[in-house]
Amino acid sequence: MALEEGKVKIEKFDGKDFGFWKMQIEDYLYQKKLYQPLIGEKPDDMKQEEWNLLDRQALGVIRLTLAKNVAFNIVNEKTTASLMKTLSDMYEKPSAANKVHIMRRLFNLKMGEGNLVINHINDFNTILAMLESVQIKFEDEVKALILLSSLPESWAATVTAVSSSARDNKLKLNDIRDLILSEDVRRRDSEEPSSSTSSSALNTESRGRTTQKGYNSRGRSKSRAKGQPKFRNDIVCWNCDKRGHFTNQCKAPKKNKNHKKRDDDESANAATDEIDDALICSLDSPIESWIMDSGASFHTTPSNELLTNYVSGRFGKVYLADGKPLNIDGKGDIAIRTSSGSHWTLKNVRHIPALKRNLIYVGQLDDEGHETTFGDGAWKVNKGNLIVARGKKRGSLYMSLS
Repeated sequence: MALEEGKVKIEKFDGKDFGFWKMQIEDYLYQKKLYQPLIGEKPDDMKQEEWNLLDRQALGVIRLTLAKNVAFNIVNEKTTASLMKTLSDMYEKPSAANKVHIMRRLFNLKMGEGNLVINHINDFNTILAMLESVQIKFEDEVKALILLSSLPESWAATVTAVSSSARDNKLKLNDIRDLILSEDVRRRDSEEPSSSTSSSALNTESRGRTTQKGYNSRGRSKSRAKGQPKFRNDIVCWNCDKRGHFTNQCKAPKKNKNHKKRDDDESANAATDEIDDALICSLDSPIESWIMDSGASFHTTPSNELLTNYVSGRFGKVYLADGKPLNIDGKGDIAIRTSSGSHWTLKNVRHIPALKRNLIYVGQLDDEGHETTFGDGAWKVNKGNLIVARGKKRGSLYMSLS
């Protein structure tokens, strides 16, 4: 709830993290000079009527910060002190079941690849505070070791270096915490990947064309290993007209660029963009056209302006066909407006500012239960019986309906 015109915000206590809520409500009561009822003893120089009013005011403030499922348990408590004691007995009492629950949270705490380090450390400190509230305390070195062991695989080198440098000296939690935060800053400044996704490939900038797009007899798209062109033998070089390589890999003398004219202007524009294994899907989006790509690793966009549920951070790198790495600066969801006027929401779209193109990964659509079909001069994306998006074939590309 928000108290005093939004200046102080105390989340309603719903049965979780009692120690944190207790700290907040006590601080607020002290700030508003309503703390004396917490002690439960009336000052000698205060009249009984004044005490009763003060106690009732503090009691009301506390009740307003309780969720409904918790408030029902203290409905019969008439004083601030008795209310706080009841809550403490329920949620802070060092019972065996409560200890097991908190210990399980500690041992299962693992930082995910690409997650924010500061959030992970905050979660770690919260669990330690909960354990101390039920009278479980660890030595400082044990805390430091638990924190180190909770780091992801991409931090293995850091953990090894810290463990080796300590030798016979005991590790200190504050030192390890500061070291982890400093290392996180260094990685961000040097743009090093913070997760194992840095080895993923995004083969979108190669030149050439394919005579087979990777679809079965029914037209449904087939997936392939990341960065592995499954149909390389079917690729035809635009420079020498031979199979097996792209134009940017061709060793033959370069042809005059004024070669064979395409079927129409749209096909020519798409061809000069030199997109390998990708189908233009010109959906009516507020930003640029989207490309249906069977060779990418995930949905991507160079702009985060239209992304919702956006999470900023270092999520590794992707690599172009020429080996150039591009940083993944965040991820989120995006709603694309189709030519029919409906909206199609893509989940977990990666934000790659340097990519310059919007890609829809056919394999990810398949994983999410969509069926992408190509045939009879048209394409469509289905989700069950619902047609999400569709278009017609123009030249050698599958375009959306205008």
